[in-house]
Amino acid sequence: MRHATEHADFPTAELDTALRGGPFHVALRAAIAARGLPLQRVQHHLSRYGVKVGVTSLSYWQQGARRPQRPESLRAVRALEEILRLPDESLIRLLAESDDRATAGRPAGRSYRSLIEASDVQDRLRAELGGSLDGGLHTLGHHEHVRIGARRELAGREAHHIVRAHRDGVDRFLAVHHGDPGSSPRDMRVRALENCRTGRVHWDQDTGVLVAELLFGTRLRSGDTFLFRYGVDDGTAGVSGEYLNRFDLPGGQYSLQVHFETAALPGRCHRFTQHSAAAPRNGRQELSMTEPHHCVHVVEPRIRPGILGIAWEWE
Repeated sequence: MRHATEHADFPTAELDTALRGGPFHVALRAAIAARGLPLQRVQHHLSRYGVKVGVTSLSYWQQGARRPQRPESLRAVRALEEILRLPDESLIRLLAESDDRATAGRPAGRSYRSLIEASDVQDRLRAELGGSLDGGLHTLGHHEHVRIGARRELAGREAHHIVRAHRDGVDRFLAVHHGDPGSSPRDMRVRALENCRTGRVHWDQDTGVLVAELLFGTRLRSGDTFLFRYGVDDGTAGVSGEYLNRFDLPGGQYSLQVHFETAALPGRCHRFTQHSAAAPRNGRQELSMTEPHHCVHVVEPRIRPGILGIAWEWE
């Protein structure tokens, strides 16, 4: 529910332009000016949302001297979208896009636009295969092993799922693979490794998204658990800089392990999270590589909606 503000003006042309192209501080300044709110009033409205931000910080944000980064600051940005009557995630999106520009020189990074496009394509391909969001299955455990090849490419991955059916008759799972920028899903190979076989496979060449039907060979009853494993051979793109997974629904444990070939070891690795594709990255934590296995990993006791990944920097 949105709180009322002193003004309900429609966006000015300047604000409209700033919201489309940014940068964040220009859009924030234009939005505050369009509503005619002094920063003290903005701070007051934020306090009604349970968010504490100083007037000085707000001034720095709209001048571009500082950027919101801490979780409390990002909560404030979301509240500002409501207080200033802006479209949902319009300011958050601009923050994410500025992060994209700041890391533009890194290989194979996933931009805001690429994540949104991939999400839309994923939903379309899933619908083509007649699947729903969860497919009647609740995730108890999801474990991924990603391989980075000697050319520093995403060579492939294997996934092990432990699921429980929450309705009768479930007999398949729709697996999603999102290749790195420039990948060719038509040249990828889906391998059914345990307790399943490959059915239909649909893909979108432009976004690098592939959705594969994995058939269980049995119909589960509500409450039944099931374990299955599959792999995707990729290796169709250039240098890889990260691997991430997007979760739409809560679930059980998730682990992600990235293995690097001896001939292609990164300089540094870190984990990261995103509340959504439009949100800035946070939760950064440096990861130590295990020797002699050349692996890094993260373990999340419970899956939460959002994005979790590992990124690395090449020497």
